Amino acid sequence: MNSPAHDRTRALGTRLGGLGFGGDYNPEQWDKATRAEDLRLMNEAGVNLVNLAIFAWARVEPARDTYDFGFFDTVMDDLAAHGITADLATMTASPPPWLVAEHPGILPVTASGGILSPGGRQHFCPSSPVFRDRAVRLVEAVATHYRDHPALGLWHVGNEYGIHVTECFCDISAADFRRWLADRYGDVDALNDAWSTDFWSQRYTSFDQILPPRAAPTYPNPSQQLDFKRFSSDALRTCFALERDVLRRITPDTPVTTNFLAGHKSVDVRAWAPEMDVLALDSYPDPHDEAAHIEAALSYDLLRGAAGGRPWLLTEQAPSAVNWRGRNAGKAPGRMRLWSWQAVAQGADAVMYFQWRQSRGGAEKFHSGMVPHAGPGTRVHAEVRELGRELALVPELAGTRIRNEVAVVFDWENWWAIELDSHPSDGVRCIDRVLDHYAPLFEAGVGIDLVHPSADLSPYKCVVLPSHYLLSAENADRISRFVADGGSLLASFFTGIVDEHDRVHTGGYPAPLSEVLGVRVEEFWPAAVDEEVPLRAAEAGAPAPAPASLWREDLKLTGARPELFFAGPDWDEDRPAATVHAHGAGAARYVATRPDPVTMRAIVDRALADAGVAPVLPGLPAGIQATIRHGADHDVLILLNHTGHTHEVTLPAERRNLLDGQRPAVRHLTLEPRGVAVLGSAGL
Repeated sequence: MNSPAHDRTRALGTRLGGLGFGGDYNPEQWDKATRAEDLRLMNEAGVNLVNLAIFAWARVEPARDTYDFGFFDTVMDDLAAHGITADLATMTASPPPWLVAEHPGILPVTASGGILSPGGRQHFCPSSPVFRDRAVRLVEAVATHYRDHPALGLWHVGNEYGIHVTECFCDISAADFRRWLADRYGDVDALNDAWSTDFWSQRYTSFDQILPPRAAPTYPNPSQQLDFKRFSSDALRTCFALERDVLRRITPDTPVTTNFLAGHKSVDVRAWAPEMDVLALDSYPDPHDEAAHIEAALSYDLLRGAAGGRPWLLTEQAPSAVNWRGRNAGKAPGRMRLWSWQAVAQGADAVMYFQWRQSRGGAEKFHSGMVPHAGPGTRVHAEVRELGRELALVPELAGTRIRNEVAVVFDWENWWAIELDSHPSDGVRCIDRVLDHYAPLFEAGVGIDLVHPSADLSPYKCVVLPSHYLLSAENADRISRFVADGGSLLASFFTGIVDEHDRVHTGGYPAPLSEVLGVRVEEFWPAAVDEEVPLRAAEAGAPAPAPASLWREDLKLTGARPELFFAGPDWDEDRPAATVHAHGAGAARYVATRPDPVTMRAIVDRALADAGVAPVLPGLPAGIQATIRHGADHDVLILLNHTGHTHEVTLPAERRNLLDGQRPAVRHLTLEPRGVAVLGSAGL
């Protein structure tokens, strides 16, 4: 039996007739003649979905309880007349000036006590009862007014929660934090135990004594910091849920989403995912970065993992340049198309942009648009139209899923915990360490899922645990059972160090995984900035690997076999740097340093070989990404050339070229630089 969320999302797919295509539409910035041109151009470009009214609170509610829907009534009517679906916002992303003037207490406060003023966006305390009440009242009015409108297909709650105000330290937030802690721990003694408050005489006798981790003379309590990050994500999620509940009551058949930002630390997307019908992502890879497509791939796999494998929506990307980096590069010809298809290849059921028409004024006027300042007769708009034509050719992709055999373990709580202060090295950054493992997997051509440590690991053959500092004993046991049952595990340094309260697992690191890994760590020896860590191969006569960096550990073998050793300068040369250990029916590898990319790729390849994992499409040239999306009775192979060179590809069997309207059968392909091929199974 399908869930209500599945039914609502499927209805959206049916309404769109395939993949969604469009962008943020801000008609309130333009005159009537321009809006008429917009509708014509949207139809010509194949636009079928727009994000609407995200920052419209001040226009729709210009004064308390005074609503004016006239302008957006016309816009919604025009969209419906042109066959375009509205992802209609709840309009609560930026409180209007009158609300701040009446209730300045809604403004957020920094850890140092500074008040963040209006004039930008997201200037609200998530715990503020006034903000929550006014937001709910607005959503009630918007949902009631548009509940039966033919353009309405999706609700867009808020916008990029936590991107600017990740935490609020005001007295209202402090009271809300205390309530959250009371619910979590039940009594103050349990909190004292979890927070190790006997250190530095921090022991509490009442929840009323607890404050947020505001600016202090020295390091705040790390467990308190971790819980405040949990609370802050939950406070924002409460704002979302309050609005979502209104929408569910008034429009029970309309799906609800909000858009997360790729690489955003403050919001635990996995915890939010059950609250919404379909997940959505804003992705802005940097054209200056040659590895940007790998970081984007990680973000896409992470969101799809949080969604439990369900398709998701790419709700924002840039048609060309953004406006907020120090140096804002445009996208070279073909790159926007390539990166858009990459999102589809990795599970997106919609490709959208910020923004439809490039703004004349405001902070984002130099952020590119589907219609640039120079108008529709431009390279960027021509590429947008061509992509819209291509996406319309493959309606069968909508709703399909991806099946992978490799999982990388990821947890937002570990991200928060590993980057707290007072650690052995400030160079151990979560996303960087994940990329150290994800990148060689990506380059090996295997499909990758990002999963929580509590996830069911039985569908996978190989599991990767990159510097997973925070790991509960329960989740460590789950990972150990995966190996004992025949799985292949690759874990790296500074893993399994603390429990869910940031308390060290005693008995030698990584205590909860020592048995499965066959090693015990007595000491950490972080490297200095730019220090090289020499390595040597365990096999006699094998060439020495390139030096490692960042970290080394005093590793003692308790059953594992060494594959690499540290080679000085201050250490004996019998100290292992990388090991493998047979455990039950499986094998576990451990890496006690940060190898160079070539050595790391060799370690990853051995872990994949242990598991019997093959590339999605073996034999592809380096830089060609292959992904298969599976439907009930068909599948679609997508090939992406991330290089600047032409490559010839021969498929194992004929497939249908879905980007050719005639869908001819092909087996031999030429992929031009930044080229894309979308290839259906025989029945398509």
